[in-house]
Amino acid sequence: MFYRPQDGHGLPHNPFNAIVTPRPIGWISTRGADGQDNLAPYSFFNAVAYVPPQVMFASTSAKEDRGDTKDSVANIRETGVFCVNVVAYGQRDVMNQSSGPWPREVDEFDHAGIGRAECETIACSRVADSPASLECKLTQIVKLEGEANFLVLGEVTGVHMRDDCMVDGMFDVTKFNPLTRLGYRDYSVVREVFSLKRPGE
Repeated sequence: MFYRPQDGHGLPHNPFNAIVTPRPIGWISTRGADGQDNLAPYSFFNAVAYVPPQVMFASTSAKEDRGDTKDSVANIRETGVFCVNVVAYGQRDVMNQSSGPWPREVDEFDHAGIGRAECETIACSRVADSPASLECKLTQIVKLEGEANFLVLGEVTGVHMRDDCMVDGMFDVTKFNPLTRLGYRDYSVVREVFSLKRPGE
């Protein structure tokens, strides 16, 4: 099968997300200028640079009470900071609960019963029991093609790693089984890990 996106795919559901998989989930916590906390998962997320460490996530839809975007991007515009929380398999249900199209005054930490802690380098909450959290300062927001598509880039200013996820000085994903996003309503989980040595190493 071949299709041109501009002409449509003719399938019951868009296959694009199912092709680009698995995708890590950035559980983005933000705080508005009014002090209101927000927490929402984004599967268009990844690390993009080592030095300085930088991450990105993309928001691809809008809410009526936020104009051209959603709560996360609106809050980051106001404050210039955000936190990326890693999602463990055991957090799948509360993560999913935080993904709803709730009004801006809804605090997803409270709504889903998610424990919070204060970040160290930025004025923002983080998920207290996340395996790892990356505190970030905004470097740029890029308007992408499309009505409500925004790419958010940030520099990591603080890193939290849960002690039980550390083994012999290394962050061990098998201790918490990262949740990943597939297409449609599908998810997966990392349970098997193997190593490869690159040529020349």
